[in-house]
Amino acid sequence: MRVITGTARGVKLETLPGEDVIRPTSQRVKEAMFSAIQFEIKGRKTLDAFAGSGQLGIEALSRGASFCLFLEQAPKAAEILVRNLEHAKLADKARLLPGEALQFLRRAGEEFDLIFLDPPYRTGLLQEAIPLAAERLAPDGILLCEAPSTESLPESAGETALWRSYRHSHTTVHLYRRAKETNAEVAE
Repeated sequence: MRVITGTARGVKLETLPGEDVIRPTSQRVKEAMFSAIQFEIKGRKTLDAFAGSGQLGIEALSRGASFCLFLEQAPKAAEILVRNLEHAKLADKARLLPGEALQFLRRAGEEFDLIFLDPPYRTGLLQEAIPLAAERLAPDGILLCEAPSTESLPESAGETALWRSYRHSHTTVHLYRRAKETNAEVAE
């Protein structure tokens, strides 16, 4: 895995071995995800829940996000995340909060402009996290979720509604926006 573009372009990111431990977002899916929001990252306060190696939040920071809070409960993944931030020279714009993402989302009072949700597949965590994360979105905020293409997600959560979905083989990226109206469509 490498950072695609920005200040840390080309920096190789370390991941934990074995997909049963951490399933990193594929390079192709990450490129599509960031293409969808490329003009909406600069200056944004970001949350990377279920962060793993931190590649989504690191990509956002590299592209100009002002800050990223990383949530990761696995100690070995958190160690790798810290090394990745240091290697990408982005540690000064980030904070790692060890612990469980759902607990943080339930009790947090702060808002974020951009939230990434990429929990382990087929655990129900994503369906539980979407409404909690939607409550943490700032006005005009964006929520990006990665899920298996066979998994259905809600059309809305409070004032946050599904705007677009992008299918890439067995993975779909769902983009939610905090807005009352939406133009939901699936792009392949």
